[in-house]
Amino acid sequence: MKKNYVLDTNILLHDPYAIFRFDDNNVIIPIYVIEEVDQFKREGSERGRNARHVVRLLDDLREQGGSLSKGVGIKSGGILTVAVPSKRPELPSAIDKAAMDNAILQTAFDVREADGGRPTVFVTMDTNLRIRADALGMVAETYENQRVEPQRVETGVTDVEVSADEIDAFFQDGKLAAPAHLVPPEKGEREGRERNKESAVYLSANLCVLLRDRANASHTALGRYDAAKKEIVALRTPREGVIGVRPRNKEQSHALDLLLDENIRLVTLVGKAGTGKTLLALAAGLKRTVEDGMYTRMLVSRPVMPLGRDIGFLPGDVDEKLNPWMQPIFDNLEFLFSSGTRKGPRAYAELLDSGQLQVEPLTYIRGRSLPQQYIIVDEAQNLTPHEVKTIITRSGDGTKIVLTGDPGQIDNPYVDSASNGLSVAADRFRGEKVAAHIVLTRGERSELAELAANLL
Repeated sequence: MKKNYVLDTNILLHDPYAIFRFDDNNVIIPIYVIEEVDQFKREGSERGRNARHVVRLLDDLREQGGSLSKGVGIKSGGILTVAVPSKRPELPSAIDKAAMDNAILQTAFDVREADGGRPTVFVTMDTNLRIRADALGMVAETYENQRVEPQRVETGVTDVEVSADEIDAFFQDGKLAAPAHLVPPEKGEREGRERNKESAVYLSANLCVLLRDRANASHTALGRYDAAKKEIVALRTPREGVIGVRPRNKEQSHALDLLLDENIRLVTLVGKAGTGKTLLALAAGLKRTVEDGMYTRMLVSRPVMPLGRDIGFLPGDVDEKLNPWMQPIFDNLEFLFSSGTRKGPRAYAELLDSGQLQVEPLTYIRGRSLPQQYIIVDEAQNLTPHEVKTIITRSGDGTKIVLTGDPGQIDNPYVDSASNGLSVAADRFRGEKVAAHIVLTRGERSELAELAANLL
């Protein structure tokens, strides 16, 4: 049976194509949502661009299908309608009847009543509004299309039990044929993620592997699954480390291996504060760009998103305004150059002057084409899936993109741990041969930082 889905404003501002995501059901947009969208159309932000885009989509549907008030057909098979009530809504309660949120919610009640009790669902990303809708007797849901289950964002590492002889052979040859029962079927890596009879997960492309001796659990080896050769290959992390940085645990060893591999074009690094995400990404990027010459430039960027209350406008030119936002990047660069071969607190300045290193906010990335570059996007958990898509689609030939972040530290009020761009990218690219993912779990910044991350 078809349902009525009444959409809140934040759904359209988050994903303009949400109107096509509800299969053959009826999609209703309250006229108050159009009023709110109109308020954001002049913004230069992603929200403003989405506001303008959804208006164009609705106008195209109007021109192709007729009156939006009577309903127009959409490609998903459903009917899209803009609901215009005959009078100002009045919810059956003592809450503020003038609030726009309540006017939108009242439209959902009107739609349900006018349609003879057809199942009606109010869709909003506003948690508080979902609670109010439920309290008033309306079925409310969040927008699920771009959400992932937290457990689906896996660690990126799996244990594989083998014999002691196989581990010894792995150390000697640098590779080991993957156990046959763990090799995914030929029909595709994505379909091969299901569990087999032995309840073991199939290996997927670039999955990090911990080989463990069946008879001696402490006898282990680190490797990575090569889907093309159906082999577990040894890590290529240099023993001396990278730019003075040596991995301190197995996840960091895996991470450096993924970051240094030019065949992997997208790496998602997830971990709590102090696990070394940004530091490892910068170290690997500097080595492959400056020392190895594999890339023409290392571009480091992060969203401009404050922690706590903003202090207002910053004085100075563009560089001076951006310096507070980019300071965490510079802090890591100073640490790398103070511990590496190039000494001095500002030794990276020459790389900035030469153009080999570029640090800038994500604001200016739209419309660019970035070939042969090593791109690091820090704090990617504050990005929407659409923003991450915009970034990844900027990559040209030979470009590598590294997304780092912690879904537990989100400052963007419009995304959460299940809908942020970092989590969605890690889930969508799972099993792709040009992508890899790993979660760093152990903090290495300091004993105090590790305790704070775990206890607070």
